[in-house]
Amino acid sequence: MSFAVDLGVVPAAYVAEKMQLPFQCSYKAATILQNKHLFRQFLTENGFNSPKAKGYNNINKALEDVDFFSWPVIVKPVDSVGSKGVSKVERKEDLSEAIKKAISFSLKDYFIIEDFLDTLGTQSSADVFAYNGNLAYPAFSDQFFDIKATNPYVPAIEIWPSSMPLKYQCEINEELKRLFILLNVRTGIFNVECRVSTNGKAYLMEVSPRGGGNRIAELQDMATGQSLISAEICKAVSLPLPKIESPSYKGAWCNYILHSSKPGILGSIDFDKDFLHKYVKDVFLTVKQGDAISTFTGANTSLGTVFLYAESRPELDEVLRMINNYIHIKLK
Repeated sequence: MSFAVDLGVVPAAYVAEKMQLPFQCSYKAATILQNKHLFRQFLTENGFNSPKAKGYNNINKALEDVDFFSWPVIVKPVDSVGSKGVSKVERKEDLSEAIKKAISFSLKDYFIIEDFLDTLGTQSSADVFAYNGNLAYPAFSDQFFDIKATNPYVPAIEIWPSSMPLKYQCEINEELKRLFILLNVRTGIFNVECRVSTNGKAYLMEVSPRGGGNRIAELQDMATGQSLISAEICKAVSLPLPKIESPSYKGAWCNYILHSSKPGILGSIDFDKDFLHKYVKDVFLTVKQGDAISTFTGANTSLGTVFLYAESRPELDEVLRMINNYIHIKLK
């Protein structure tokens, strides 16, 4: 199994298939889900909502297709992780540089260009659980980005439960179930990114047979009282699974991704004592004093995660609005 590591998914699926071990899906299905171009192609061919998209391994060929897309566009490596190498391109003359950036983060020098979808509300990124091909545990979050960050497409805040209207949640769940049937999905955890566009359509953006990054499953376990992590481990070693069912939430939960707006040497990360006592449920730092840190260009440049809890969403929103008063990242 692979948690938060995209590069481990396809090898894990391959080994599981060769050794007849439990895994969420076949090697072929994992290959489709883990390649952004193949996934978009699969969605389009099977009648799912999908942005207009094409994959390339040649810059010149891509530049010949500029009029195929409805601008602006998003350029991504087909196989990168943590939002690395992703660019929104407003002008056709800037496409070449965005492609070069995407290629620099691709293992296979392969990239995808797709229409940019304006989001109605917020995007969702959450872990779900399939049991014998059925969607046993659906989940949605509100995902926010730091528009002032070096890379404004790296998730910075995730909140449960989601504010996405119920009708869209139901629509996405039905589409996810249909995807699971088409790919002959079995049992296990999936990280799902989805959104509703301003065109009124709901989209499955990414569906990966792994636990999500930024400790998503850990926060969801804490928030719901169920354990996706235990279920995934039991599945992997053929033990009986704990009970997994549609989750419910008490209060509002947040995964706040610590990151710096400036590069330098880390002096300290300090928390307001009252804030720490009242709202913080967990702090996990990936850096220590004296480490060199950079600006927020991808998930790999985060400084850690902070799990927050508030009794209501308005209270949590107010805490997040004032977050820079409560958390201080000091550089030497």
